[in-house]
Amino acid sequence: MYSIGYDIGSSSIKAALVATASGKSLDVVSEPKVEMGMIALENGWAEQHPDDWWQHICNATKALLQKHNVNPMDITGIGISYQMHGLVVIDENSVPLRNSIIWCDSRAVKIGQEAFDELGNDKCASQLLNSPANFTASKLKWVKDNEPEVYQKVYKFMLPGDYIAYKFSGEICSTISGLSEGIFWDFKNNDIADWLLEHYGIDKKMVPDLADTFSIQGKVSEKGAAASGLAKGTPILYRAGDQPNNALSLNVFNPGEVAATGGTSGVVYAITENLSVKESSRVNNFAHVNYTLSNPRIGKLLCINGSGIQYRWLMNNMDVSDYSEMNELAASVPIGSDGVLIHPFGNGAERMLDNKTLGTQMSNINLNNHSKAHLCRAALEGIAFSFIYGMEIMESDGIRPTVIRAGNDNLFRSDIFSKTIATLIGQEIEIYDTTGAIGAARACELYKGDFKTFGKNIMENDYLMKFQPSNDRSEYESAYNTWKQQLKLLINNS
Repeated sequence: MYSIGYDIGSSSIKAALVATASGKSLDVVSEPKVEMGMIALENGWAEQHPDDWWQHICNATKALLQKHNVNPMDITGIGISYQMHGLVVIDENSVPLRNSIIWCDSRAVKIGQEAFDELGNDKCASQLLNSPANFTASKLKWVKDNEPEVYQKVYKFMLPGDYIAYKFSGEICSTISGLSEGIFWDFKNNDIADWLLEHYGIDKKMVPDLADTFSIQGKVSEKGAAASGLAKGTPILYRAGDQPNNALSLNVFNPGEVAATGGTSGVVYAITENLSVKESSRVNNFAHVNYTLSNPRIGKLLCINGSGIQYRWLMNNMDVSDYSEMNELAASVPIGSDGVLIHPFGNGAERMLDNKTLGTQMSNINLNNHSKAHLCRAALEGIAFSFIYGMEIMESDGIRPTVIRAGNDNLFRSDIFSKTIATLIGQEIEIYDTTGAIGAARACELYKGDFKTFGKNIMENDYLMKFQPSNDRSEYESAYNTWKQQLKLLINNS
């Protein structure tokens, strides 16, 4: 028997086939074969049509079933991971009224900031655990203000994963975790944030019904079966946004456990049971996948925009063949890169720097003594130091890491990068070879409540290695303090 998991990204859709008994991943396919495009009608906008996601999911599902000669009746559950903060609006016939406004669209920033100030920073922080910012609720307000003819026809709004679940089942629902990422959830009252909806003039009837994260959230309808190739009646057993799902994929559920990713952007996602937030303007706070009123698990999410994109930029603009060569060059240079500093903030405004746009800064380069090897080391250290700087912000919010787990990303494959973080945090980093689609497929079994077996399967199937902190951290601390002092100057002069 098998479960199937989907990861709805903005560049592609990934689908994973997993054996339910062992949790072993049998295959992961990606659709389309080329990167999905985004529609940007104006600067800062980013849209995709939700039916494109559905078509790619159907193609991926059929490809998996055919490739492995799987009888659709042997699929016991569907798990869905999706790009967070997106907005899908449908009419009474459940037809999308416009393209989805996706996570990286920034048109609603001003709306969210004005709401934050008008409603009160303290109230938003204590009850929403965030500023309304550029999240789903603010995007819906933008539609109301700027496309009234569309808004008048809205029957329900949905997050991207909610829409895909609807296409499978014909049933419209969401989760507390999902609504919290859209900033629709009031943690103090443990209910929909009516007061935010009233402030935005949004009808509460547009909010989807709630389902538990690990539960039978719907079953594949006859129409969904005909389109996808799955059997009618196959249950949808799990859905979550991509960052909570990445944490789940790494078996991160409890206070002190941290999931880290080092892709184009870097993410630190830490679990806490504390609803108090001091850094709500720099760190996002959402209900984790296992959040309940009696078990308040909050995922604190810190995003570093200038992460892997910095290392890729160097590779594309230097005479090197790949990341392995860059890592070898970096290893030939001592800790601290002989004084060369790179502050990797060239991928737009950094939320953890109070939305300042610093750009990438390279400094202390001596044209007689320094080479591309120094740039490689300085880039790895600069990105690692950015992670440390972000984790120091999270520490002021009560995060004390006891476990750090990361996927097998390009950055975390680097001994320099991982060891720098491990040493400065004083905590080993465990590396696992998994994906969000695999995690979503495995999560189908969690509606039974067996988290122990879930974690055991991850350890047995995915564990690769761990990076231990260095016994002597003095050189690392010296290099980091120099980098941080320069960062303060950059911030003050921006």
